[in-house]
Parts: sequence; C-alpha cells; structure tokens
Amino acid sequence: MELEKGTLNPAFQDVEGGEQMENSSTMIEPGEKVVPESLKESFEPVEEYTQIKPYAGMPKEVLLLYSSQACYRIPREILFWLTIACTLALLALTITVVALSPRCLSWWQVSPVYQVYPRSFRDSDGDGVGDLKGIQEKLGHFEYLNVKSVCVAPFYRSPMKDFGYDVEDYRAIDPLFGTMRDFEDLLAEMHKLGLKLIMDFIPNHTSDKHRWFNLSRARDPHYEDYYVWADCNATGPKPNNWVSEFGNSSWTYDEVRGQCYLHQFLKEQPDLNLRNLHVRQEMLDIMSFWLEKGVDGFRMGAVKRLLEAAHLRDEPQVDPHQPPELVTSEWELHHDYTTTQLGLHDLLREWRAHMDVYSREPGRYRLMVTESYDDQEVDKTMMYYGTPQVKESDFPFNFYLMDLPGNSSGVRLKHLVHLWMGNMPEGRWPNWMVGNHDEPRIASTAGQSYIGVINMLLLTLPGTPTTYYGEEIGMENINVTQSQIQDPAGRYNASASRDPQRSPMQWSSASNAGFTNRTNATWLPVHPDYSNVNVEDQKQDEGSLLSRYRLLNTLRQSEPALQRGWFCYVHADDHVFSYIRELDGLDRAFLLVLNLGKESAVTDLSAVGELPEQLEVLMSTDVANDRKAVHKSQIQTQAGEGLLMRFSARARFNTNHPSQCYVSEKACYLSVMDILYTC
Repeated sequence: MELEKGTLNPAFQDVEGGEQMENSSTMIEPGEKVVPESLKESFEPVEEYTQIKPYAGMPKEVLLLYSSQACYRIPREILFWLTIACTLALLALTITVVALSPRCLSWWQVSPVYQVYPRSFRDSDGDGVGDLKGIQEKLGHFEYLNVKSVCVAPFYRSPMKDFGYDVEDYRAIDPLFGTMRDFEDLLAEMHKLGLKLIMDFIPNHTSDKHRWFNLSRARDPHYEDYYVWADCNATGPKPNNWVSEFGNSSWTYDEVRGQCYLHQFLKEQPDLNLRNLHVRQEMLDIMSFWLEKGVDGFRMGAVKRLLEAAHLRDEPQVDPHQPPELVTSEWELHHDYTTTQLGLHDLLREWRAHMDVYSREPGRYRLMVTESYDDQEVDKTMMYYGTPQVKESDFPFNFYLMDLPGNSSGVRLKHLVHLWMGNMPEGRWPNWMVGNHDEPRIASTAGQSYIGVINMLLLTLPGTPTTYYGEEIGMENINVTQSQIQDPAGRYNASASRDPQRSPMQWSSASNAGFTNRTNATWLPVHPDYSNVNVEDQKQDEGSLLSRYRLLNTLRQSEPALQRGWFCYVHADDHVFSYIRELDGLDRAFLLVLNLGKESAVTDLSAVGELPEQLEVLMSTDVANDRKAVHKSQIQTQAGEGLLMRFSARARFNTNHPSQCYVSEKACYLSVMDILYTC
C-alpha cells in the first residue's frame, strides 16, 4: 500500500508555520520536514575553534584545520619535493654509475686456469691410474691455491691409443676414470665450491673404434662421408705426400672400404670430415650434451687441423731438393693444405654462437678456448679471437713463453711478451702458459731455481695465467726407460716421448708421493724427488714455491691494478725484465723486477720519474727479502729472483709513455665512491 499522508505527533511543529500542533491528529503532506522545538537550539551558530596548539588525540577535523595553516603546510611541501629530488638524483646517479662502469670480469678472467691430466692427478681406486673420484678428493687443493677454473684432459670412452685423445664415444666416461655418476658428482661438488670445469673437446678426429667410423668404412649411406676418404690401394702410392704429426704418411688403407682414410695423428685416429653438415651437427649435439650437464667451457683441441684442402694436392717441401720418398716428418713440409684452411673460422664462430645460447643464464658464461701451435705465425693465432663484430674463442692458448728456456734473458722475455701484446686485437684478453701435457716441464728446461720468478711472471702479467699441474710446487720431468714408455709418440721416437712431463702428482712424502694409497704400481714412475718436492711439505713453509704461488694469486685477485690495470714496459736487459701495473685513479701501483739471467744484477731505474726514490719490496721469490727497502737506482736481484714492489705516485706511467703500455679494457678508480668507471 502506498503511503500518501502521515499524522504529526503533537510534540513536533510545522517547520514553516512554527505553531504548536493540537492534540488532534494533523495531516501533513509527504516530503514536509518538521523539527521539534527542543532541538532548535542545536542549530544555533557556534563560535570558531580557537585552540592555539595541536594536542594529542585531536579529532580529524581539528588536525585538518591545523594542517592547512602555512606554518605546517610549507615545511611539509618542502620535505615532499626534497624527497622527490633526492630520489631522482639517486636514480640518475645509479644510471650513471651503471652506464659508466666497466664490464665485470668473468670467472675465467679472475682466476688462473689449472690444467689437470686425470691419469696423473690422483688415484682413488688403487689401480695406479688417476680418475675422476681422485680429482674430487683433491678439490681442496684448488681452494687452497684460490684457483677457480680447472681444465681437465679427456676422459671420454677410448681405446687409449693416445690416452683419451682417440675418442670412441663422446657421451660416455671411460671405465678407467670412473662412471658418468662419478663425473656428475665431481661437477656438482665443484659448483658447490664455486669452481668451474672446462672439458677437453676433440673435434678433429675420433678413434677407429668409433661407431661412426665402422659405419663409414662399411659405406652406410648416412655415414659414408663422415671421414676423409681418398682412392688408393694397399700396395700403390698414397693419395699425396701429407705426413702425420707422429711421422710417416697421413694415409692408411682400409681393406673393408677399399680406400685410404686421412689421419693427421695416429692411424687409429681417423680425421672427421667437418665439411659434412651432418658431422658439424653431431659436434653441436655433443657440445649440447655436456653443456646441459653443466660443463662451464671447452678447450678446443688441434683446431688448425679441422679442415683440409679438398683438392688433396701435395704440400710443398721445406727442402725442394730432398727426395720425396724420404719426407717422413711434419717438419719437412709446409702445411699449406692441412692447416688453417678457408672455412675454419666460420666453423669456430658457429660453435661460439652455439655456446652463447647456454651463456644467457646469469653467472653461467661458457668459456671457449682454442689450442693451436702456430710457431712464429702469430698472426694466425690472433685470428682465433675473431673480429670486432663476431667473436670466436675467448682466448687462444699462448704457447710462446714455452720458448723462454732457449734464451732466458730479460730482453728475450720482453720479446716473447710483446709478441702477444703487440699483435693481440684491441680489447681482447691475453693468456700465458709455460707448460702442458705435450711439452717438457719448465722446471726441467729453465731450471728449478727459476720456477718462482716464472710463476711471479705468469701471475702478474695482464690476462689469464694457466698452470699445468705440479708447476706450483716445481715438479720436474721424470726419466723414462725404453721399457717404461707409454706415449705412442715415444714409441715412434723415444726422444719425442711426452711421458716425462706426465708423472704422478706429488702430494706428500708418503709412498707413491700420496698419488695412490693402495698399490705400489703407478702407470708412470713417480719422480724420486717427491720426498722433498710435494704439496704437504710446502704448505708448511711460507717461503716455498707453493706458498709464494698462493700468496701471489691471492694478491692478484684482490688488487684491481694487477687484475685489469695498465701493463707498461719499464726496462729490459740481459738479465732483468721490469714492468709496471697501474690503474688510473688508484693511489697504488706495482713495479715488477724479474731476473731471468744467469747472474745477479743491479737495475737502475732512476730515469723513471714516475717511480718514488725509495721502494719497499712487498714480496720476493726469496722470502728473506720481503719488506726490504730499496732505492730505485740500485735494485739488486739474484739470478732467478723476482721482486714485487708496491708504491704510491700521482704521476701515471701510461699517461707519459702510451707506446709502452697496454690495457684490454680501460677503467679508472673513483676513490670517493670506491668504484671503477669507464674513462
């Protein structure tokens, strides 16, 4: 029912008339408002609020009343805009710092690379041969040295004709070294400790036991051209005069296929045909297999031999008058058609691009290093860096310092260093090494007394130093009798055997140098000096090679000038090589004086105005000379001694002598904010 009219209570009066209602009911129209007389006084105007100061517990209306007053409003607005301005300034500063900051060094630039030859590092199961579990047992050694990058020689399944460089299965672990579970445990433990694992990758050839080769020799349609084949017969001449690294012809006749196959190494190591797109895809798939397991990088072996000239012509002889049938050594030919062929660098760029896909995860950059012995053709080596537009390897291994023992003078050392620094493309990162599993140990070629100064050189030059296992304690070559030779190269030529530099690691003075605890037989003899030259004993001696190596490496990683600063030649003579490491803006720099000569020497650097008159030896290869004060005009060093001096100077050597200085990526230090910036 719709309500049209209501009855007024006598207590209310009409709003407009203001007269009191009678007791009888009075009808009012809907919408009319009436107010009781008793409430009228509540509508009388009130006086304005006059409280002078705010008080605790004031209602919102009072708070708003005060907040609108100028004495409160103006400071509040000032604080608001100051906050906005400070936020914008901080944002601008952050953007500026990020924009000006140099690129952070990657893990492979911060730490030395430590090379492990797994057969000789540590034997965990007592068979006399090192293995993956043995490496895991000794991860503490890398932590002690403050080394973060470990490169391990091949451990793929292999017939071991060339100790793992003849691969039978790229996706399997040889039982001699353990199982895939052992590898996964090793990798997981390394990553847990912040260590990186670099694998040896062998793309040039496989074992003749590999499934691909057996299918290729049987002319399987898919695998027929997986290897390099050429027409020949069992008794006739070979396809050309090419010679393998191990001597004699690079061609071997296969009775099953009725053709010759190419092998630039052993006949049990047939060369893959990397012009075949299927083979190239196989290589990418193998790389993916290991990268997906978490491997941090690859050392690409024998890269200059990846492609051969398709025309298969004879290579020119070094001596044109030598009878062709007497050419049996690789040194007797110019390798115009078997090394560094057209298309090689396209192949390497393809691999680099593939690895970059796996480098997108933050903190998981995948390293690619190339191995190529180019002798004095350093321009060929530098090509492995790639171009400014397209990158190849992060760095090619630098083998030139291995020539140092032939003439160990300061001038010769400067020449070898400059050979790399003077030819390296701008902005690239150098690498230094003095030994590996193929070359004699530097302690044997240069002399035990020079190991300390050579380690100081490696750890203070710009770039990434590479240490072959045992160099940190001064291990030397062993003597191997004819009956003890294991290396196939030694079986062809005993003087070319690589066994002497592959002896078991000397961990302690215990039996077998602590290499193995369960047998008296090791795959190669232990060096007889292990009772004095070993890790355990040298840890206890602060002046030992091991302790000095550790101290130098720690200093290198903590000092920006040594890690990424300028490298400047200062002096070189028959005995001494000297250089400065400095960083613009940083108030401390380092002077290195290294005596590679045969006699003691006094070096006068008084002409170097950027050096202070008095210098203090921060570290010497002879611990007795640590903290020793020297005058720059009379810096005395003994043969085989190295001095590392830290000094403060406002004048920068690189500013006054730009032609004598190099830096991969220029950076400056801002002391006010304790940051580096691009300058």
